[in-house]
Amino acid sequence: MPVVVVESPAKAKTINGYLGKDYTVLASYGHVRDLVGKDGSVDPEEGFAMTWEVPADSKKRIKDIADALADDPNLILATDPDREGEAISWHLQEALKNRRGIKKDLAVSRVAFNAITKKAVQDAIAHPREIDTPLVHAYLARRALDYLVGFTLSPVLWRKLPGSKSAGRVQSVCLRLIVEREMEIEAFDPQEYWTVRALLETPRGQTYEARLVGLAGDKVERFTFKDRASAELAVQAVESRDLTVASVEAKPGTRNPAPPFMTSTLQQEASRKFGMGAKATMATAQRLYEAGLITYMRTDGIDMAPEAVHAARDAIAERYGDKYVPGSPRMYKNKAKNAQEAHECIRPTDMTKAADDLRIDGEQKKLYDLIWKRTLASQMEAARLERTTVTIESKDRQVELRANGQVIVFDGFMKVYTEGRDDEEATGEDRRLPVIDQGESAKKHANGLRPDFDKLAADGGDAVMDNGKAPANAVLAPSGAVLGQQSFTQPPPRYTEATLVKKMEELGIGRPSTYASILGTIQDRGYVRKEGNRLFPEDQGRLVTAFLVNYFRRYVQYDFTAGLEDELDHVSAGELDYKDVLDRFWRDFKAAVDETAELRITDVLEKINEVLEPHLFPERADGKDRRLCPKCEAGRLSMRTARSGGAFIGCSNYPECRYTRPFGPPGMEGEQQGEERMLGVEPESGLEVWLKSGRFGPYVQLGEASEENKKPKRSSLPKSWTPESMDLEKGLQLLSLPRQVGIHPEDGQPIQANLGRFGPYVMHKRPEDAKPVYANLPSEDEVFTIGMNHAVQLLADKRANPRGRGRAAAKPLKELGDHPESGGPVAVMEGRYGPYVKWDKVNATIPKGTDPDSVTMEQAMQWIAEKAAKAPKRKTAAKKPAAKTTAAKKPAAKKAPAKKAAPKKAAASKTS
Repeated sequence: MPVVVVESPAKAKTINGYLGKDYTVLASYGHVRDLVGKDGSVDPEEGFAMTWEVPADSKKRIKDIADALADDPNLILATDPDREGEAISWHLQEALKNRRGIKKDLAVSRVAFNAITKKAVQDAIAHPREIDTPLVHAYLARRALDYLVGFTLSPVLWRKLPGSKSAGRVQSVCLRLIVEREMEIEAFDPQEYWTVRALLETPRGQTYEARLVGLAGDKVERFTFKDRASAELAVQAVESRDLTVASVEAKPGTRNPAPPFMTSTLQQEASRKFGMGAKATMATAQRLYEAGLITYMRTDGIDMAPEAVHAARDAIAERYGDKYVPGSPRMYKNKAKNAQEAHECIRPTDMTKAADDLRIDGEQKKLYDLIWKRTLASQMEAARLERTTVTIESKDRQVELRANGQVIVFDGFMKVYTEGRDDEEATGEDRRLPVIDQGESAKKHANGLRPDFDKLAADGGDAVMDNGKAPANAVLAPSGAVLGQQSFTQPPPRYTEATLVKKMEELGIGRPSTYASILGTIQDRGYVRKEGNRLFPEDQGRLVTAFLVNYFRRYVQYDFTAGLEDELDHVSAGELDYKDVLDRFWRDFKAAVDETAELRITDVLEKINEVLEPHLFPERADGKDRRLCPKCEAGRLSMRTARSGGAFIGCSNYPECRYTRPFGPPGMEGEQQGEERMLGVEPESGLEVWLKSGRFGPYVQLGEASEENKKPKRSSLPKSWTPESMDLEKGLQLLSLPRQVGIHPEDGQPIQANLGRFGPYVMHKRPEDAKPVYANLPSEDEVFTIGMNHAVQLLADKRANPRGRGRAAAKPLKELGDHPESGGPVAVMEGRYGPYVKWDKVNATIPKGTDPDSVTMEQAMQWIAEKAAKAPKRKTAAKKPAAKTTAAKKPAAKKAPAKKAAPKKAAASKTS
């Protein structure tokens, strides 16, 4: 039987059902090879040769495939239809070739399908092809570039900026976007302006709102009224005049639907409508794809297969009627930069099935519903509107107001779906107007705007701008019918994942399939944090960006990164040689890195001090030098680095002045984080107890440093303790640590309680122990209260279960039985961070919102497979010594010395 290989067990199960018993369908669990995790795995001196290794888990997958091929040497590679899928197929082929025992006449074919449906799979099997070499070369080029940048630039960061974690070809450019947006917000200077509007009434008693657009023959623009005085005059001018409708102009208009989803627009819309991050969106879409419900979800294309277009039109007619079906199908132009990497849009595989017709729930149901509605809407009739503009004037034509609105004549596609917007403000054209006739009076509605005025007056003082500045808005409403409202210009909003993806797409940075991992990386590195739906740069992210912009400007420029992406697209199209692209990049990049070798850390820090000065050293309320030390009033503040890593702000007058504060701006409202406070006096010694703030945060200290007391006793504040809550009692508690709980009854050795790097703990060391045993405590307060019985029990549990953080082995919440494919019990467990599924050494988190009692074996297998697919990358480094041992044993048998390197190919292979 021919052997078909796909990525995941869920996909394998679905496809096996379509192909039947005449095929063996196996899963590779993602990539089967990866670059060796150390410097030198990409060798520019050897034509960019790449050294690959097969992780232990993948060796088992390859063995299973090789065993299956023993009966029928016909291999069909059916991985995903994109660059990454092509790479997995190539890796599988190469790994099987390198495996001893695989026949040379092995027949290998590549098939690709855009949807996991019976027809799509069978059609693909009937039309095999060879592996797309240019697409593989594009993968190799990207992999090599990312590897070379990471392994070359990251060590520069570590040496020049201790505490920095990594840099990346695309991630650093993405980070720069977020940091520069934050700097724009901080530097933004709000401008005051006033608007004047009135609530008017038709002779039939219907009301509508109009805005002042002309005064004394001059056009009223945004900054016409810059202060309260000018706004008051305008309000009085409107109040004192009778108004008449001068003209009513109605124009028909249409609104066309948005095209169907591609990867980036799906991520944007899921973020707008559901608050889903890019990573969560792609994971949910992956499950829908593997279940055969949608087409492939990593695509730059917006075109739709002809048969899908007809199916959508039929579904529209059946559900909503023929009037919602346009006379001819809508055609959307494909925006993909490279047709070889473009696929059909993201759409349902069966247009007749809405979300409620399927047995899915939670995030999958929401995302499928979004895709289904967008797809159908893209093939529906346009919405027909009537846009109305009403002009209102005074008899002397000194005052002119305008009201805008629209009426939906035919809803068209809007019956099903309307695309979300990043700007949440509604325009005046979204309002509906009553029937208004030219020439009729426009009477001011008595007290009509009074509720609006009251709301503005209540909210005005609390209006906070995005840059933290809070001007108090004001309103003028003498009669309540005419309103003058104060406003301030707003800075550009912080990026959300949706708007950042949109910006990256506009600039040509990265590709849609990579956005989710890029956004995840900069958050995992601690460079960016997500609050609500907005992305905020952390201080470490600012630091890295400042360094790269000043010393590697070219490589974080938007046009350079976009240009490199274009070159890689040409590689995948077969128009450029990937090694030429790598060579041009590496030659200049290596020279730029070498230039930094002579940089002194002090010069780097001073440069960053200058760049980040507005952020690190904001202007002082007293008007003094922003970098003047607040303690000694003599030294200057600057960024410094500690030997142990990390940055902090310190005084140049050290050691005479020991003022320090954490890296970042000083505390809000002028309160310096580095200020000291005496808590009291320690009764026994008579020494003062101080609360101080250092490079690693707040701490308490007993006495001041002196010749006799060079290292005063210190203790850092636990995370749950705030400096404001500290008093003498708490300070003495911290300084009393470590606390001796008592003497262990079995060996007479002390048990101590203390606060450590990873939280509160108890510690005990038996005479025969090589190392002490540590058992975690659930709260910091227990360090001061835990008794002997509890401490002895925790230590006993820890010794019995060393990996369990001091806890006894957990009992299953639900036992599901043995794994149907691989054997071994599968159970639902209660974990520290929520319920999870356990099988063998795999622990897979249960999605939020899923009842642990309702979990089925099928669901568990899917989650286990997804978790196992990610596991090999984390185990690569740990398995390297074993590979070397294997390679070392083989030459000793009967191999000649010249061939000692050959056996190493079993663990690592080089591609040139």
